[in-house]
Amino acid sequence: MSNPSLIKNFSAGAAISPFRQVKFSAAETVIQGAAATDATIGVANEVGAASGERQDVVLDGIAYIEAGAAVTIGTLITSDATGRAVTAAPAAGTNNRIVGIALDAATAAGDVIRVLLAPGSVQG
Repeated sequence: MSNPSLIKNFSAGAAISPFRQVKFSAAETVIQGAAATDATIGVANEVGAASGERQDVVLDGIAYIEAGAAVTIGTLITSDATGRAVTAAPAAGTNNRIVGIALDAATAAGDVIRVLLAPGSVQG
């Protein structure tokens, strides 16, 4: 079960799928994360949004997130090219932004798992 403790509503700057990491756009809207270097702020809730619609974003607590690949429980989570959860594994000297820590294992892309939100960065 998820346990969100802070949910805020933002305007979507592009279509957002449910359970995807989001970041701020230059236009001060939210859009899906698109890279491990993106400064993601949280996770879209179970209802996605079209561009221009409102999107609820879980900013703190435990959220559901869609995996983009197999994920091991306890690993740091970053964004793939579509805002899905993948293991942060930066190369030496490279930084990855993280959204949190996996509380479940994912066996394949498309699995929905829980993540403890703890935005930050990690260096390889």
